[in-house]
Amino acid sequence: MSKNQLSTSTAVEQVNEERLLNLFLDLAKINGPSMKEQPVADYLVKALTELGFTLEFDNAHKNFNGEVGNLIAWKEGTDSSIPPLFFSTHMDTVLPTEKLQPVIKDGVIYSDGTTILGADDRAALAAYLEGVRAITESGVPHGPIELILTVNEQPGLIGATYMDYSKAKSKVGYIFDSSGDVGQIILKGPYSSRIWMEVQGKAAHIALNAEEGNSAFLIAAEGLLNMKLGTIDEETLANIGILEGGELTSIIPGSVTVAGEVRSFSKEKLELQLKHMEEAMQKAAENNGGTVHIRIEKKYSGFDIPKDHVLTKTVESASLNINVKPYLTETLGGADTNVLNENGLTCLTLGNGFQNIHSFRECISIENLINTGKLTVALIEQWYETHKQA
Repeated sequence: MSKNQLSTSTAVEQVNEERLLNLFLDLAKINGPSMKEQPVADYLVKALTELGFTLEFDNAHKNFNGEVGNLIAWKEGTDSSIPPLFFSTHMDTVLPTEKLQPVIKDGVIYSDGTTILGADDRAALAAYLEGVRAITESGVPHGPIELILTVNEQPGLIGATYMDYSKAKSKVGYIFDSSGDVGQIILKGPYSSRIWMEVQGKAAHIALNAEEGNSAFLIAAEGLLNMKLGTIDEETLANIGILEGGELTSIIPGSVTVAGEVRSFSKEKLELQLKHMEEAMQKAAENNGGTVHIRIEKKYSGFDIPKDHVLTKTVESASLNINVKPYLTETLGGADTNVLNENGLTCLTLGNGFQNIHSFRECISIENLINTGKLTVALIEQWYETHKQA
């Protein structure tokens, strides 16, 4: 055990497992999908105010016609000399959520099979609330705590993209938002961009003037056949996910939209793959008398937190404090972590154990839910101990 690692953790012992479970079940039932998070925000305003937070919303939602902006909540520490630490996650879920009914079976929480569960990421919200409550009830010393709770995350980290970062007082923190069991520490995330290819041929009727037609579908097909897709290398993935076009079965299609996405840990490899896809489609168009208009849309930037960073060391020690084995990893999945790091906040993603997200089979074990709450507390305590001794 390192000198900075806690041998006992009174606040962790204060985590009320039944209260945390019921809190999650209550949050899961709130119908708050992307851009319609007001009921979730209303719940959090009441709960966080009772916990001694001061609250502020930004106006990010005005950029995408949402109901409410991102919520930034601040709680003073018992020791103001300790640097503040933030915890972040998102308030929204995917659909469907209407009449969501959690079911517990063999220590695992599911929906009743007619909706998603919303463990992504109401589990983190519940854990943060219970974690702060346990810290407060235990009376242990701690530094300032900040919650950065975003909206409209599910469609593509949109709330975080439009966040007013001047409202955040802290500079470092954690985001519980991954399917790995508690103990998972994600230090590295990808760069990601979308590519939109508008392929133009010439429409014509199959029976009346077929000789004048030039199928945009066939042009696009040639381009796709000459693209490298799937796993490009150990750092890079590429996918085509949208094909849209055509009018009638009797009309040779004059246009088709082809859209895809590239993710890579390397910015250079991302750009090379995008260029390859663009050139493959341009060549197909040139070979077949068509044209193509291509647009690249950046989604988010990558991040890479060092193994010896104070955030990494803190969560490793905190995990051991709750008898969870920590492990370091990386992911090609995106999270608010990407956007927050890009905007001057340093953070990493932690596993909280939800499974089969965005499906009716979504679930989370009670063990992972409880451990997320305990690790939240352990992080606050370990952060204090580390900086107190610094």
